[in-house]
Amino acid sequence: MFVEINGNPLNVEVLGEGEHTIIAHHGAPGLGSLAEPRSSFGRLADAYRVVVFDARGSGASGEAGPYTHEQWVADVEALREWAGAEQIVIAGGSYGGFIAMEYAARHPSRVSAMVLRDTSADNANQELATRNAAASARVSIDRAKLDRIMTGTVRDDADLRECWLEILPLYDHDYDPAAVRARAEATPYHYRTHNYAFAHNQPNYDIKHLLPGITAPALVTVGRHDWITPVSCSEAIAALIPGAELRVFEHSGHSPQVEEAELWEATVRAFLDKALGAR
Repeated sequence: MFVEINGNPLNVEVLGEGEHTIIAHHGAPGLGSLAEPRSSFGRLADAYRVVVFDARGSGASGEAGPYTHEQWVADVEALREWAGAEQIVIAGGSYGGFIAMEYAARHPSRVSAMVLRDTSADNANQELATRNAAASARVSIDRAKLDRIMTGTVRDDADLRECWLEILPLYDHDYDPAAVRARAEATPYHYRTHNYAFAHNQPNYDIKHLLPGITAPALVTVGRHDWITPVSCSEAIAALIPGAELRVFEHSGHSPQVEEAELWEATVRAFLDKALGAR
């Protein structure tokens, strides 16, 4: 369904009818969609009400700007109000984790728990990711394409697709060229959103100072072999959020919710049972 949120239509799906509401934010602005959180958090719809959506400028949602963190956080808050939830479990993976953390820090009274996956609290991961890509023995990366996608200077949707296809082999623990091609074909491309996020938001991104103010229980999950938001980024987050739990998945890259799906799901369920039960 389409829901008007802050003057822009968002493509929203609601799964399950549980007492507690989870709002899960996808990653990769301009490339991501609700498909990823639907496949991972949707598995919890037997016990929770799960709200997934295409963020402003991504997937099938409207493209009205701005594509700032402030706007994306405001959209989550308006979505919470639309859902009629006094408090939510806020969840986010990769870039969606940026927004989840900012939401939890700026709306602490509205967050009952937070689940993060393969994310970072500042832009230090950019340099780490660039080094990891250059050192990869799996594929030889075209440095010009890597630079365009990492700095938000892709030329159009077709160029974004080519740059995305270039780095996709780095994401998974086990490389499957057919799966990479299928993922590239299934991706909705919005190069203006991507460029704004990486050329304007990312260079100044640093919310480490906000993390000690997060009051909700937090679970930080990450794949041991994540190339773009390495384990050190999650370790830094867990060290700054009071009482945060860190779980490293030894046989995963950037997507433990896919590569170690059963273990990741069991970990999230156990965390939420404890966190929401205590509250």
